[in-house]
Amino acid sequence: MSQPRVSKHLRVLRDAGLVAVRAEAQRRWYELRPEPLADLDAWLAPYRRLWTERLEVLERHLETMPDAP
Repeated sequence: MSQPRVSKHLRVLRDAGLVAVRAEAQRRWYELRPEPLADLDAWLAPYRRLWTERLEVLERHLETMPDAP
């Protein structure tokens, strides 16, 4: 991946608050910020449970079906 492309991705992550950056002379050090990801995980938890239950029901149903010819 080219350097400009990497910089663009890092800028998007920084703007989204997913990474923190600190400058040291000519270098930029990026650090992952887990807090926003933890918030997202908490928000997704009920949906994850719902889909897990639904997919298990579908799996049981498919297991009872006769094999296709």
